[in-house]
Amino acid sequence: MDRSIAYPVTPQGVPLLSSFAHEPMPKRRPKTPHRAVAALLCSLIASACSTQSASSVAGPTPKPVPAAAPVKTATPAKPARPPATRAESTRAFALPAWGAFDSAVVRGTRTLTGEPGPAYWQQRTEYHLEAELNQVSKRLTGHGTVVYHNNSPNTLDTLYFQAYGNLFAPDAKRNTQLLASLGGINFTKVVAEGSALDSTALGAGWTVSGTIMTLRLPKPLLPGTSVELEFAWHLRIPPDGPRGGQDRETYVLSYWYPQVAVYDDVNGWQIDQYLGNAEFYMGYGDYDVALTVPEGWLVASTGTLQNPDEVLGNETRARLAKARAGGAVVSVVGEGDRGAGKATAKGTNGKLTWRFRAENVRDVTWAASSLYLWDATTASVGDLRGHGVPDTTMIYSFYRPDQRRNGWSESALYAARAITIFSRVLWPYPYPHMTVVDGPSSCGGMEYPMMTCIGGDWNARTLFDVEAHEIAHMWFPMQVGSDEKRYAWMDEGMAQYFQSVAIDAQFPDADDVGENRRNYVGAARYGKETEMMRYGDKYPDYNAYGIASYFKPATVLVALGGVIGDSTLMQGLREYGRRWTNRHPMPNDFWNTMNQVSGLDLDWFWRTWYYETWKLDQSIDGVVRTSPDTMAVTIESKGRAPMPVLLVARGAGGATTSLVVPVDVWFTGEKKVTVQMAVPSDFTRVDIDPLQRFPDTDQSNQTWPR
Repeated sequence: MDRSIAYPVTPQGVPLLSSFAHEPMPKRRPKTPHRAVAALLCSLIASACSTQSASSVAGPTPKPVPAAAPVKTATPAKPARPPATRAESTRAFALPAWGAFDSAVVRGTRTLTGEPGPAYWQQRTEYHLEAELNQVSKRLTGHGTVVYHNNSPNTLDTLYFQAYGNLFAPDAKRNTQLLASLGGINFTKVVAEGSALDSTALGAGWTVSGTIMTLRLPKPLLPGTSVELEFAWHLRIPPDGPRGGQDRETYVLSYWYPQVAVYDDVNGWQIDQYLGNAEFYMGYGDYDVALTVPEGWLVASTGTLQNPDEVLGNETRARLAKARAGGAVVSVVGEGDRGAGKATAKGTNGKLTWRFRAENVRDVTWAASSLYLWDATTASVGDLRGHGVPDTTMIYSFYRPDQRRNGWSESALYAARAITIFSRVLWPYPYPHMTVVDGPSSCGGMEYPMMTCIGGDWNARTLFDVEAHEIAHMWFPMQVGSDEKRYAWMDEGMAQYFQSVAIDAQFPDADDVGENRRNYVGAARYGKETEMMRYGDKYPDYNAYGIASYFKPATVLVALGGVIGDSTLMQGLREYGRRWTNRHPMPNDFWNTMNQVSGLDLDWFWRTWYYETWKLDQSIDGVVRTSPDTMAVTIESKGRAPMPVLLVARGAGGATTSLVVPVDVWFTGEKKVTVQMAVPSDFTRVDIDPLQRFPDTDQSNQTWPR
C-alpha cells in the first residue's frame, strides 16, 4: 500500500473539507476566503472550456509581493507553418478506436452517453462454501457448490475459474516476489450437474494452467439457464502474502476458493493470469460460507454472521449489542476476555464453525486469530433506505495488543470517520459492516468487500491514511465493479483521490494534494512515467505502475475539477456510481458519463491525460503594458498537453485580477498566444495557476517577472 493523496471536494450540503488545490504548504494552512474565490475561478475555467471565451474577475488576495522589475516587451511568435483547422486539431485529440466497446454499443449493451445500454446483461453466481483452517499444518481444506447463471445471449460450452492460489505454485509465472512457493490449489473433486469431471478427459473435463481453470461442460449452457458445480480442494496458507496469508499469529484467507472468471458484454471471458502485481476483476454474487476454526479464535469476514449464539460468548454478544446501540467505541473483547468460554463459545472437538452470508458482493475474505482484540462502534451513512432517517453501519476492528503502538486503539474511530465522510460526499455505504483487521505485513493495506487488512508498521497519522484509502475502495471497485487488472486507475486513482477528502477533514494541515502532484510531476519531468491506459501487468516496474495507477489519476481528477468545476466533477462521479453500482464499467463509460454530465466534449482531456504521457508546461513569455490598467500577456505552451490557462495579476496593495484563457487556443497547433488582461493599477506580477490546479512540470516559468 502506497501512502496516498487526492484532491478534496465539497459537494453541496457537506461540511467544508476544502475547495481548492493547495500551494506549497506553510506550517499552518492560512484561514482565508481564498477557497471560495478559487471555486469561482474553477467555474470560470469550466465556462471558458464551454464558450471558448476568456473571462476576467477578481482573484484571490495573496500576500503583497515585492515591487516588480520594469515590464519588458514581448513579441508574439509567428507560426512556422499554417495552423491546422479546428476540425483537424480536434481529430488529433480523438480517443483511439476501441472495436470491442464500439461493437457493444451497436449491440445495445453500452451507450455513447455513459449509461448501461438497454440490452446490458451481467452474469450471476451463487456460492455455498465450507472451509476448515488447520493452524498446525497451516492448511485450508475447502468444499463448495457454485451455481452459475448465464444471463448472456450466448451459449457457453466452457466456463473459466480463477484459481488465484496457484500464484504460489513452484512453476507459477509471477511479477512479484514471494517469501515461499508452497504449492497452489489442489483440486480433489470437480463435478458438473452431478457428473464427476476428469482432468485428463478430452471432452467434458477440466484443466488448470497457471491461475486459470478451464472447465468443459458436459452439455452447453444455454442463455437464461444455470449450471451447478461442486468442488473440493486444499491449499497451504502462504506465509505473508501477497495480500494476505499468515504470520503464525494472524490468518487472512484471501482468494481461497475457485471463483468464476468474469464473462462480460465487451470482452467476453476475461481470463488474464494473476501474476501478483495487477489486481482483480470479479463478478457479483451471493455467498453462504461456513468457516471452521479452533475454539477461542475470533473470525472476521465479509458478510453478516448468521450464528452468533453458537460461536460468541454471552458477554461478547452483550457488548456487541451495546456497540450496536451507538455511541463510543466498545471493547467487545479485551485482553482478559480472549479464549473459549469467554470471547467465544466452547466448541466440539476444540472447533467452532462460523457462518456468514453476503449478498451482491464480488468476493468473500476472512481473517482469524486467537490473539485478536475486538473493538466496535457505529458510523452514520446517511439515508441509505430512503426513509428520511439517517442509517448506520457497524464498524469492527480486530488487532493484536502490541499493535496499540501503531495507533490501532484508534482504528475503529478512524474507520467510522472515513465511512461517514465518503457516505456524504459520494453515496451511502450499503453494507452491514466495515471491518479493519490487523494482518501479515504483506497486506500493507488491502481491500476486500466490507473488510480491509492492514499490515506493517504505522502510526496514528499514517494508519488513518491507509484506512481511508482502503475504505474508499468500498465504493471503487467493490460497488463500481471495474476491471482492476487492466485499468488500475479506475479504482486506485479514485481511492487515491477520495482518500484526501478524509485526510483533509482529519488533518487540516496535510498537503495531500501537493504530495500527490509532486510524485506525479517528479516522474513526468524526467520522462519516468508510463501512460495510464496500460494493463496493470504491462508496466516496466512497480514505480511506473504506482505513478500511473495512484498518483497521476488522482492529480488528473484535481485538474478535471479545475476544467469543469468541482461541483460538476462531484455530480459526474455520483452519476457514474449511480449508473454502474454492482455493474462492470469500462473506461469509456466513465469518460462518456463525465462528458454528458458536464455538457462538454472532453475527449481532448481523456486523450491527453489517460492515453499519453504529454507534459504540461505553460510559460509566461512576455508582458507588455498597453494602458495604465491593461497588459498584453504572451503565453507559451512548451509541452504537448493542452490545458486552459489561469492568469492572476497582482498589485502591490494586494488587489488581483484574473483571466481564464480557454483550452481551444491550443487546438490549432499554436504554441504561443497573446491575450489582453486587466491588471491592478499598482501591478507587480502575473502568475499562471498560482493555486496549482494543473500539474505543470516547470513552475519556475509561470511567474512574470522572473
